[in-house]
Amino acid sequence: MLAALRRHWPEYLIEAALLGLFMVSACLFTLLLEHPASPARAALDPPLLRRALMGLAMGLTAVALIYSPIGQRSGAHFNPAVTLTFLRLGRVAPGMTAATPASMEAAQQRPASRMVGWVATRPGPDGPAVAFVAELLISGLMMGAVLACIARPRLERYAGLAAGMLLALYITFESPLSGTSLNPARSLGSALPGGIWQGWWIYLTAPTLGMLLAGEIARRRWVTHCAKLHHTDRQRCIFCDAEAHRP
Repeated sequence: MLAALRRHWPEYLIEAALLGLFMVSACLFTLLLEHPASPARAALDPPLLRRALMGLAMGLTAVALIYSPIGQRSGAHFNPAVTLTFLRLGRVAPGMTAATPASMEAAQQRPASRMVGWVATRPGPDGPAVAFVAELLISGLMMGAVLACIARPRLERYAGLAAGMLLALYITFESPLSGTSLNPARSLGSALPGGIWQGWWIYLTAPTLGMLLAGEIARRRWVTHCAKLHHTDRQRCIFCDAEAHRP
């Protein structure tokens, strides 16, 4: 693990920064759309419309981070459940999972607002059982879509777009059930500063189990060549040991 840290510390710091940027975006757009004093909240009265705008904002945020130069370099694994799934598929070396605690630490430092519940993910009115099943399903479908794209050369470049599109749809339609986490680090980033641990076990287990299940199905159907969500020759790859080839 120490050798991996020495070789790949820039990528680990990038992963922490990507998660931090995602959380900042979530906080800002939630304040804009859901803060009681926000003019946007008053103007956009139907909750479905606000969720759709929030989904669009966060989907575009995810796509921007995945396809950004730093996202292309690190692989955009700012979700520990994604990293664990690629570890199970043999595309990530065990030492490289050191990026996971770095991402979790970054998530704990993000700004939030008491007025919007610290952007915490909590079970909806239907209860924790429904929230668990919902998180399991949306996480599995998300990981399955990403792996399906990565396994096909013609679709590989669209893996990040697929993830962003699904995130937008989930926030729009699924968030009333579970809050749409998909990411243990993202939920920890809200729960820790706000002290909001309602249903925390759901967001620790369901996304991870859902993505691992999708990985088990994928490894019987497709060959996953690399763990990057967007692989280019312009950035080195710590997963398949490819060096950057710049024109």
